[in-house]
Amino acid sequence: MEFVKEFVTFLHQKEIIKFGDFTLASGKSSSYYVDLRLVPSYPHEFRMMVKYLENQITEDIGLENFESIVSVPTGGLVIASALAIETVKPLIYVRSKPKDYGTSKSVEGKIHESMRVVMIDDVATTGGSVVNAIKSLTEVNVPVKDAYVIVDRMEGATEALKELGVKMHSILNILQITEILYEQKLINVEILDKVKKQISK
Repeated sequence: MEFVKEFVTFLHQKEIIKFGDFTLASGKSSSYYVDLRLVPSYPHEFRMMVKYLENQITEDIGLENFESIVSVPTGGLVIASALAIETVKPLIYVRSKPKDYGTSKSVEGKIHESMRVVMIDDVATTGGSVVNAIKSLTEVNVPVKDAYVIVDRMEGATEALKELGVKMHSILNILQITEILYEQKLINVEILDKVKKQISK
C-alpha cells in the first residue's frame, strides 16, 4: 500500500493526473485527465510501477500460468515492453487497424493457437481499445482471460471485458487516487465530489 500512496502523490506532483475540464479521445468530457505516457520520463518511478505490476500478476495468476504478454499501442505497449523485459516473457501487440502494406496483419509477434496471454494497458475508460484487441486475438484463436491496467477510470471497462469472459485487474482506480489525494489535502472536496459524480454516471 505504501507504493500506491507514493505513486499517487507522484502522479499529482508531476501533473500526470490533472483536474479541470478535459475532452477525452471518445469525445466525452471529464473532470480529470490521466496521462500515463509521462511516467517513462521518470525511470525510477516507471520501474517501480512495472515491478509493482509484475508482483500483482505473480500473486493473482502466477507468471508460469501464461506464455506471452500482449498489449495495444501506444500507452500500454511501453508498459508491456518493460514488463516483458522484467519477466523475460515474449511480447505481442495488436494494432488498432491492420497495416495496409506487407503482411497486413493486425496481431504482431509470434503466436500460436490457444496460447495463454495476459493483456496490458495503461488506462481503462470504457475498455474500447482493449475490447477490440481481444476480438482481434480471438479471431486468431488466442484467448484472453486476464487484462491488467494501471488506472481504471471506472466508466464501464470492467463490465465490457466481463462480457467477453475477461477479468480486468487494476493497480489503481480513480476513486482510490482522488481519495488518497484528498486525505493528503492535495485536492479539495469539490474535486473529489466531481470525480465521484462522474463515476456514478
